[in-house]
Amino acid sequence: MIRVGYLGPQGTFSEEAAEKIFENKDHTKKDFGTIAEILSAVANGIVDDAVVPVESSLEGAVTATLDVLAGELDLKINGEAVLQITENLLAKKGTRLSEITAVYSHPQAIGQCRAFLSRELSQAEIRHTNSTASAAREVLESAEKHAAIASFAAAKAYGLEVIAQGIQDNEGNVTRFLDIAKNYHVKTGDDKTSIVFSTEDKPGSLYGILDIFSLWDINMTRIESRPAKSQLGKYIFFVDIQGHIDDDNVRDALMMVKRKTSYYKFLGSYPRIS
Repeated sequence: MIRVGYLGPQGTFSEEAAEKIFENKDHTKKDFGTIAEILSAVANGIVDDAVVPVESSLEGAVTATLDVLAGELDLKINGEAVLQITENLLAKKGTRLSEITAVYSHPQAIGQCRAFLSRELSQAEIRHTNSTASAAREVLESAEKHAAIASFAAAKAYGLEVIAQGIQDNEGNVTRFLDIAKNYHVKTGDDKTSIVFSTEDKPGSLYGILDIFSLWDINMTRIESRPAKSQLGKYIFFVDIQGHIDDDNVRDALMMVKRKTSYYKFLGSYPRIS
């Protein structure tokens, strides 16, 4: 039985992603309040796997996930899933848009619905929560005319009414989730590898690293930068490449990358989503 942690409470998109990743495996689920708590639970053996969001097509990187992965916890990416996200406005039955004084949701969801909020709810205060489902729970427990941006599953779980559906700014709204465990996935033949590194503070350092992938004929599918938090102007870079760490060309290229970086961490190899 696989113990799976996800960003709760019940009814989040993270729970939906967990069901997608583990639908054919015997598993139990446990919800956590923050991404840091979920990943720490994996490191401490409380759960075997954690499903966390890592990037949105509308809002970009989920920095809380990236920051923990780049830190000291010895965790690996073991898989991924991509979900089509439909954001909805939930409230207690009978609530009208003009009556809503506050809207709760996760910062990513708020960002994905800026146009709707500006157009329809400019009078409402925006309040951030740890997840979309916890936003729905806040609305359920509030005596005020409040609303939440969350999923259909959250509406069902907390007995709320969907008063506006599909309110995201773009119909092509998808979020990528990672399955995090203590070990990376075995080679499948169609894989992806993720790393994080920083470079020396001198001209051409980043170019020199990225050129290694070209020399080994490896396709880089994603690069994301984050402040290193050690000094102003210093950054770390998250990179995804095609291939598995057990592929000869990937292993050799990453050995060279490690030699040429001031900080390097292998984040895992896992099956690639087409």
